[in-house]
Amino acid sequence: MGEFISTAFGFPTALFSFMLLVVFAYWIFVVLGAVGMDALDVDVDADADSAGGLSGLLSATGLSGVPVTVVLSLLITLSWFATLVGTVLLDLNEASTPALIGLGLVVLVAAVLFAWLVTSGVVMGLRRFLPGDEPGAARTDFVGTTCVIRTGRADEAFGQAEITAANGTASIVQVRTIGGEALTSGDTGLVFDYDADNEVYLVTPFDRSLDPGSNPA
Repeated sequence: MGEFISTAFGFPTALFSFMLLVVFAYWIFVVLGAVGMDALDVDVDADADSAGGLSGLLSATGLSGVPVTVVLSLLITLSWFATLVGTVLLDLNEASTPALIGLGLVVLVAAVLFAWLVTSGVVMGLRRFLPGDEPGAARTDFVGTTCVIRTGRADEAFGQAEITAANGTASIVQVRTIGGEALTSGDTGLVFDYDADNEVYLVTPFDRSLDPGSNPA
């Protein structure tokens, strides 16, 4: 047990051990209902520039399409496991300081690469089963419908919304605006197009009073 703790909180594993503790704490709160799975999406979205950067990074690395919390949890857990195994296999606990730093950095890079490869594969599989990711023409079925913004902010760089299909099924989809428009959590948006290249729905603010089918106040 002592050797495990020494390895888990030694370089380079310690870099992920502390993050893993945060991940465990987060999911405990999710199970208890204290926070939602999209809590990080909302928090990050509070800063538009940061949200855009994170969203762009996930898209560029093939990790978009699922909640950010799931992606980060997988990356951190797998990186921690890989660094732990690498440290044990190379016996870094007994290495000299120069060797520890050099080999530790190699293990760190290899662990992150391993975590990314596995996570991207898992995300690719999950996207096939998540609502709102139906293949082909089905993706355009939501065009012309309304949605409710579920992230703190939806703009040209970031956003998620909930759409209720005709059969009553609710789907969380990636949305973007154009022309500098922005919506906040709880706002109603109108889906007017689907961007196949970026796999996002384009939305604009929607005034229910303009809906011919709505009852006048």
